[in-house]
Amino acid sequence: MISTSDELLAGGPTDVRIGIGRGTDRGLVEASVEGSGADVRIYDDPWELVSDMVDGRIDAAVRGDMPSDVLVPILRKELGLERLERAALMEPSGGRMFLLAPVGIDEGWTEDQRFDIARRSADLASRVGMDPRIAVMSGGRSEDIGRCPEVDATILGAESVTERLIKAGYDAYNCQILVENAAKEAGVIVAPDGICGNLIFRTMHFIGGARSLGAPLLNTDKVFVDTSRAKTDYRDSIALAGRLTEEAI
Repeated sequence: MISTSDELLAGGPTDVRIGIGRGTDRGLVEASVEGSGADVRIYDDPWELVSDMVDGRIDAAVRGDMPSDVLVPILRKELGLERLERAALMEPSGGRMFLLAPVGIDEGWTEDQRFDIARRSADLASRVGMDPRIAVMSGGRSEDIGRCPEVDATILGAESVTERLIKAGYDAYNCQILVENAAKEAGVIVAPDGICGNLIFRTMHFIGGARSLGAPLLNTDKVFVDTSRAKTDYRDSIALAGRLTEEAI
């Protein structure tokens, strides 16, 4: 079972065409493309990037440092999606890799959305050889019921989502607020909502130094890897996009 990013990216395909977005003049996208060893085209026009991905002129796309407020609406429109579902591939320093979702601040706000994101993340984990076990988080421990209505809602919601996943045949459990345990026990961690997931991602990556390969788009058969504009090296995201072309359904 794959547990590190190096294992995941080893031996990826070399005959795929990948597009990456450029939204700034920092030079980081250009440097990443030069060092990737892959067939990568840089796009300045988000419409052209998404169109080429949808029409098959490129096999995969990476956001790069394009602004999300421009790119995300185009993705939704051209892919015919009401919302995007993304899961970030995280590798803590000295720890094993897992998928973290939801990570978009507007994602995962209902039980149905978290259920969908959880099962799609587990399906992706299985396809690439990672542990598909799902840890569903809440905003507190079970014994915290009654302390705060908002926390109560996350606790009850996590219990409901976990039950639905188990009934659907997934290996899932309610890890409550114990993300530190979930990172050791599961290959998929489902945050209580997109804001929580985004904060976990930012804390791990930008403060804790965890490696983040990017966040594949889950609810499409196209390969698109979302990335943070604050990322300084996109070579691993480019490699991930190439690897996912082998696993696209």
